[in-house]
Amino acid sequence: MSGWDELYPIPMLPSWVPGAAAGVVSLHLLQKLLFPYFWADLRYLLKVFVYGLTVEVYRLQGRIVTVLDKFVKLAEKQPHKPFLIYEGKVHTYQDVDRRSNRIAQVFLHHGALKKGDTVALLMGNEPDFIHVWFGLAKLGCVVAFLNFNVRSRSLLHCVSSCEPKILVVGADLLGTLEEILPNLQKDVSVWIMTKDSAFPSVHTLLDKIEAASEDPVPVNRRSASNLKSTVLYIFTSGTTGLPKAAVISHMQALKGAAGLWAFGATAEDVIYITLPLYHSAASLLGIGGCIELGATCVLKKKFSASQFWSDCKKYNVTVIQYIGELCRYLCSQPVKEGEKNHKVRLAIGNGVRIDVWREFLDRFGAVKICEFYGATEGNICFMNHTGKIGSVGRTNFFYKLFFPFDLIKYDFQKDEPIRNKHGWCEKVKKGEAGLLISKVNAKNPFFGYAGNKRHTEKKLLCEVFKKGDLYFNTGDLMVQDHENFLYFWDRIGDTFRWKGENVATTEVSDVIVMLDFIQEANVYGVSVPDREGKAGMASLILKKNASLDLEQMYKQVVTYLPSYACPLFLRVQEKMEMTGTFKQQKFRLVDEGFNPSTITDPLYFLDNSKKAYVLLTKEVHEMILSGKIKL
Repeated sequence: MSGWDELYPIPMLPSWVPGAAAGVVSLHLLQKLLFPYFWADLRYLLKVFVYGLTVEVYRLQGRIVTVLDKFVKLAEKQPHKPFLIYEGKVHTYQDVDRRSNRIAQVFLHHGALKKGDTVALLMGNEPDFIHVWFGLAKLGCVVAFLNFNVRSRSLLHCVSSCEPKILVVGADLLGTLEEILPNLQKDVSVWIMTKDSAFPSVHTLLDKIEAASEDPVPVNRRSASNLKSTVLYIFTSGTTGLPKAAVISHMQALKGAAGLWAFGATAEDVIYITLPLYHSAASLLGIGGCIELGATCVLKKKFSASQFWSDCKKYNVTVIQYIGELCRYLCSQPVKEGEKNHKVRLAIGNGVRIDVWREFLDRFGAVKICEFYGATEGNICFMNHTGKIGSVGRTNFFYKLFFPFDLIKYDFQKDEPIRNKHGWCEKVKKGEAGLLISKVNAKNPFFGYAGNKRHTEKKLLCEVFKKGDLYFNTGDLMVQDHENFLYFWDRIGDTFRWKGENVATTEVSDVIVMLDFIQEANVYGVSVPDREGKAGMASLILKKNASLDLEQMYKQVVTYLPSYACPLFLRVQEKMEMTGTFKQQKFRLVDEGFNPSTITDPLYFLDNSKKAYVLLTKEVHEMILSGKIKL
């Protein structure tokens, strides 16, 4: 052996190597301990930086590349790749490009549209929604997406607020058109997606599309000179009033389209879109995201919890979108065998509750939930790129350099930010709920709402921390923890004050839905005569074949909630009113209050003297109003 050592001497490592190795290991352990999300944050920030840099380089070169430009390029590059799959039928990139050309040709020759004109689109989820959208965009028109769930007066308000030259209506929404047609402005030209029309002075579109040329219209019609120019109007859901038309610029459309890519989706992914296309989640993040990736999307006419996973298996879906309560609807379905036998790897959206998040993962397997935060009209976005349960995203020093924001103290009684004796707003501490505000500047502009300057100004806060500064008021309360994760707490409009304390509706509803007989709870505040603030009320939906256990309900709320947060009134409904984006509708419920003379649903009252919920009769109601029963 010694001879072997003489022939092949073992090389000695330099004396500094063990020390350096120990140092590297120590640094790695220190990083894991003190900065556990360093590499995840770095990867995400690099993605944001690279994407922003690419857009800026194009701009400096005088090349404004829009989402539509990217789609047209893809139609040339991969013409036969499926872009849309709808009810089993495949529409390739080339198919969609050519049909949208036909629509552009129709309106070029029959519509008398100029570049920059607005066209309102009232259609459900179908390929022709996208064909009409893209066709009009190729003419340089601004397209306004109308919510097909909105009817009558509200729909007329939406149409008038965006001042369209033309209104395009889907074949399945002619009943809605009939309601508004007599009161529609006479200067709005109406086109319907049919070959024949029973309405006077209403144009048909389907017959003209079939006869039109597939040739592209001149490129200069769609070319954008500025990324800040308007490309869409998307209406806010209007949970507390009439919808507002948020102005969407080319810049915002590009940012929205980058969302799927930022979360790790690729060109090989198949994205399942069940959300309404009139909403930014489906149109900007979903369709726009597919274009950014060059991927395929499966479009569903309407979300179906019972068909959801069978569709995912049938079409080899790998990425799903969710919003609001969609995940809970899936968890409420009867358990079936093989629920984890699918290819879905990413679920991207917002609004999922923590308990549903955990249940979804336990039941449906290793799907990465990619929660994000962002208002349609807002100039700030957070993305939970680490998968931390319950969080809407993370922030750090570098992120705040790119997207400056703050959480400030809020006075719920006055319904306005708290200002100190010098007139400046004050930031909350970590762990405290504060109003999220985002700085408005050249890099992060706020484009406001169409047709209503007052609503635009109302969303802005001036002189916040110093003279001349300007911030966008999101209207959302957030909490930032000590690890810099951000959590949605509530809407300021949905937070009410009772007995000198602030009550968060989501906190109350989360406690109530823990009961095994409760399907859904919608919590809000109602006015009580001669009482300050608002008393808590919960509208309840019971699970199928379940009955309301008032004793259990009482135990639940007094056990898990502060006394001021326990709902004083309960209302049992058969169906929960929702907005088109699966958010609970509170406006009408708040307006109706707790009067048993006008409400036919069963009502109950929390009688503290009896330590129980009791039936809210007309007599009890009178005693509450007269002050004989203490609240």
